[in-house]
Parts: sequence; C-alpha cells; structure tokens
Amino acid sequence: MIAGTISKITGPVAVASGMTGSKMYDIVRVGNEGLMGEIIRLEGDRSTIQVYEDTSGLKVGDPVESTEGPLLVELGPGLLSSIYDGVQRPLPVVAQSGDYIQRGTVASALDREKLWDFTPIATVGQEVVGGDVIGSTPEGQTIIHKVMVPPDVKGKIKKVVPAGRYNVDTAVAQLEDGTEIKMSQWWPVRQGRPYERKLDPTHPFTTGTRILDTFFPIAMGGNAIIPGGFGTGKTVTQQSLAKWADVDIIVYVGCGERGNEMTEVLVEFPELEDPRTGAPLMDRTVLVANTSNMPVAAREASIYVGATLAEFYRDMGYSVAMMADSTSRWGEALREVSGRLEEMPGEEGYPAYLATRLAAFYERSGRVRPIGSDDERVGSVTMVGAVSPAGGDMSEPMTQNSLRVSGAFWALDTSLAQRRHFPAISWTKSYTLFLGQVSGWYEENVASDWHVLRDQAMSILQKETELQEIVQLVGPDALPESEKIILEVARMLREDFLQQFAFHEIDAYCPPKKQYLILKAILSFHEAAASALNRGVSLRQILEMPFRDEISMLKTTPHEEAMEAIPGFCTRVAEEIAGIEVY
Repeated sequence: MIAGTISKITGPVAVASGMTGSKMYDIVRVGNEGLMGEIIRLEGDRSTIQVYEDTSGLKVGDPVESTEGPLLVELGPGLLSSIYDGVQRPLPVVAQSGDYIQRGTVASALDREKLWDFTPIATVGQEVVGGDVIGSTPEGQTIIHKVMVPPDVKGKIKKVVPAGRYNVDTAVAQLEDGTEIKMSQWWPVRQGRPYERKLDPTHPFTTGTRILDTFFPIAMGGNAIIPGGFGTGKTVTQQSLAKWADVDIIVYVGCGERGNEMTEVLVEFPELEDPRTGAPLMDRTVLVANTSNMPVAAREASIYVGATLAEFYRDMGYSVAMMADSTSRWGEALREVSGRLEEMPGEEGYPAYLATRLAAFYERSGRVRPIGSDDERVGSVTMVGAVSPAGGDMSEPMTQNSLRVSGAFWALDTSLAQRRHFPAISWTKSYTLFLGQVSGWYEENVASDWHVLRDQAMSILQKETELQEIVQLVGPDALPESEKIILEVARMLREDFLQQFAFHEIDAYCPPKKQYLILKAILSFHEAAASALNRGVSLRQILEMPFRDEISMLKTTPHEEAMEAIPGFCTRVAEEIAGIEVY
C-alpha cells in the first residue's frame, strides 16, 4: 500500500510526501475524512493531488493513501434515469444525509440490491472476445441493456447462468480461465473505450430545430459547440436538443452551471414525456450534475464521466447524444488548478495544453463499429458543448480552441436575444462542416431539391444583411422594388421559419419534411412575387394578398395537416400572384 502525508495545501491542490511508486492519475484518499483526489504531478516521492472535494480543515501531516488505480466509473444496468455528481456518486442517495454532499461521502453508483431480468444469449463452449454481448436485460421501458464482455477479456465460456433475476454483482458467465463476467464492469474515465473502426458520418443528427436541421446540420457522431453570452439561450437550446434529438440515449452533463439552472433541469427532466415513446424521458437519460458551488476540481472529472457513459451505450449499438453545459466552466477549472500548480500560463491565463485537452475530449465523439464479433452493430456519440465566453467575446481562448476541433459552430447572438428572436442562433456567424456529408440523406429522404432551397434561403438572408447597411444610410424608400421584396422575404424567413418557440406544443419540434415544405412555401412566394414585379405589378399589390399571414401560421399548424396543405398552397400562391392585373 502506498501511503504518505500532506506537506502543502493550496486551495483544491495538495502535495503529499512519501508517495514513491504512485502513478499519474491514480486516485487517492486525502486526510482523516478520506477526501477523493487525483494525482496530477509526480516529482521524486512527492505527488501533487487535485482534490475533488472541499479542502477546508485539511492540515500538513494528514495522511494520504493511494488506491493505486485511476478514476473509474461503474457501467451496468441502472445508469439510465440516474442523477450523479461529477465523480459518479448518485445524488438521490447522497441527499439522504443532507442537502449538501458531505465530505468524504462514498456511495455506490449502481443499486446493489435491485434485481434485473437477465436473458442469456451466449452458450457454453462459445469463444467470446471483448465487446461481445452475452445477455440482455430491460432497462426502463424502452432500452434493452446489453451485458457485454469487458474490452480486455476473451476466452471460451465455461458456465452461463440461466434466465432469471440477478443483481449487478452476479457473475452471469465464467470463462475457462476462471474469469467471471458480471452484469457490471469498470472503466477509467480518461481513457476512451476501444472500437473496431470509425465510420463515415452520413446520417444527420436531426433535432427538430429548423435553423439547425436546415441551415447548419451535423451528422450523427459529429460534434458542435454553442457559444453565447449570458441570457442568449444556451441551456434552453441544449435542453430542447436533449428532448427532441433523434437518438436513443441522452447524457446531460451540467458542468459548473448555476445551481438554479441545474435545479430546473433536475426537476423538469423527470417530469418530461418522451415524445418518441410516451414513456418518461428520464428512462433513456443520464444526468451528471456538477454545480458552480461544488469543488472546482470535480468539474474536470464530470466531463470525462459523461463521455465514458456515452461510449458505453455506443458500444451496445445505440446512438447517444452528450450535452456538456458548459465547457467554459471546465476550462475555468483547468485554469484554476494550473494556476495552483504554478504552471506557465497561456492566453488569458488558461494552461498551454487547453487546446490539446479540448481536442482529446471532442475526439471521443464519432459513429463507430464497436469491438466484438457482431459486425452488424453500429453506435454513435454526438457531442454538443455549450461555451460561455465572458461578455459574449467569441475571440476568447475557449471559444477559439473549441472552434478548431468542432464540426459545427452554432453561434448565439446577444442582439437577437435582446430582440426576443429565439433560438438566437446567428445565420451569418454560424457554419457547419457536415453539409456535404448529410445532403445525400436529405435529398433521398426529404426532397431532391433540399440543398437548392437551403442555399437560396441562405443567399436571401445574406443579401438582406448587405441591404440593411444601405437602408441605414439612405432609408428603405431608396431601394428598388426588386430589393424591397428581398427584405420582405428575408423577414418572413426570420420570423416564420427561423424563430421557434421551445415551449409550444407544436412548434417545439418540427420534422425535417415540414421544415422543407415551410421553406418551399416562402421561396415559392418569393419566386412568384419576383416574376410579378418583372411584368410591372407593384409591390404594394403583392403585399396586400393574404398569403403572408397564412405562411406565418404554418409553423404552429399540426404537422400532418401542414405537410398535406403546403403543396396546394404553393400552387395557389403562384396562380393568384400570376393573376394580379397591372395598373
């Protein structure tokens, strides 16, 4: 056993002497209360430890004992519908001892007593390798939990338990070399789980949010960041994604968020109904809550805990969405601990390795073929990280370094939020690198001219930005009518397409087909109006037609009803505008 004593304490960082034999990232127990910490620097027999709990009351000479292993999370049935803190302690269990987490608290991540209905799939004499599924058990009402061979285990099965009810500690299979395979397994959080190979991301990560799905889509297994200042709607956007995204599993990490925001998530999620199944949304959700008043070092761990949970369900063949809110708080934790270590600071005091850590984190997303003998299984982890730049300054290091490694940039605009335009995602600052990869799916499953209409709409919005500069100088009356109609159509795109009410019973989610048809209705109006202007019809005559009000109501019209009516509506618009007499 490796044991030493504290020789120095600096905030959440402690230095222990007499720790010869320790390894980087080993977990240690610090002080008489056994506070959890992690070794982050080794120098001779001295270990520098970041403590995941409040260090108040620790003193020089207190004992430090190493567990001689890294930070591990327990993976098994019972993760879904659970709420954990940053180091996988279940908060409902911890709450039984008070409103705050008591220092040194140790709690099992999974319920050791609960019995699960296990159905074996593997047979005696079968050769298995890491990742093979040996049985299954229902987890919640919608997810079948697949009990897998741990990645580093292989051999011939000697014994399999019959179908029945077992707890997570039960050895449901045994190999000839004596290795027992339980319903649960452990994995180090800083090490990505292995996979056979990464696959090309071709299927879109559909969210039901029009500006994201139509203008800035990402692929299943891709990653995106949502940077924005205070009050621009990062948390609401991520919660909407968690509820409506077309994935099997949601892992939501609240990293350093304000307590009231995290409380809102913890209270609201258990009451939400899953729109896909009608069951509670929590049945396919894992929450990791690490609020801003919790010890700063645990923020860093919470991100990796969330990524490991997501990879575990990916390996079962599920599509997983991981929401990290907010990665800026994670960066602040790195900066504080780096400062305590007296490391050479980088830009704005962040550690020089910030970009490397961010790249390593986002690299854990992807659509993969998991390890194992089953060639048909495909899983994915899609990561969406919120960034909270101070003062909304997009040039600060967290935003810029995240920008370099993410595939999509969904920039929230403070001016849009102040005008009550939500979601406040800027169509001029945002971009996606996945458009070419997902266009084929949209053209095959939505419409062959999807990409054409999307480009037309983006062109109109960009043209509006240019025209607004002229309007501010000389006023709108100086514009010719051919450009005034562009401003009108751009207004329709902004108000009738891009604006979306996250709490409306219909508008909260818009299927891709309806998104395309609403866009087609607006652009059909533009095409017909432009043709009428060319033959001498005045803009006033066109704008007096009742079409604009009908278009504005499409987004709140029930989906099936709207999708059925829009093609006929487009034809009627073209015919009636074509019938306007010139005078």
